[in-house]
Amino acid sequence: MPDTTRERPLRADTERTVRTILETAERVLSDDPGASLAQIAAAAGVARTTVHRRFVSREALLDAMAAHAFRQVEEAIDAGRPETAPPLVALHQVTANVIQVKSGWRFAISQPRLRDPEAVAAHDRIFAKGLLLLERAQEAGLLRPGADLAWAQRAYHALIEQAILERAVSDIDPDALAAAVVDTLLNGVGPLKR
Repeated sequence: MPDTTRERPLRADTERTVRTILETAERVLSDDPGASLAQIAAAAGVARTTVHRRFVSREALLDAMAAHAFRQVEEAIDAGRPETAPPLVALHQVTANVIQVKSGWRFAISQPRLRDPEAVAAHDRIFAKGLLLLERAQEAGLLRPGADLAWAQRAYHALIEQAILERAVSDIDPDALAAAVVDTLLNGVGPLKR
């Protein structure tokens, strides 16, 4: 059975149902990674057949969740204007936006292997946009000349992941967490040089 969510645009009511299923699946699977499609359907308030009509298997649902989540992350990055805003402003806003979105899609985004071509493409674009932002930050003098930007990007992502974990247990505002991430990325944790 083909995945009808990709063949043609969905009607508004169908799109809402699919979004509800995806969001519910994120919540249910975060609590119980072994939950069945039937459990997800019940939690979403839809018939099991509705879930099966849209997602032919659990893997298809996981793929759709990842694609949806990475689209939202990419939109969050774009909203921070990484190519046009002043680099420090963009770095803070992109970080806050990503923390906000990824906090709501931890299960979908943490899948060990992306299979969905749309999710893979979005993931690749996200990394390219992040590297571009770090290049702009380096050109603006926020990062030292010659700094390994691939390493800086991995450190930046690790800081974001720690911020998301912190938010999960303390519900700290994404802006406050973004400030801490950006400060740590740009200044480290050693003593300030005078």
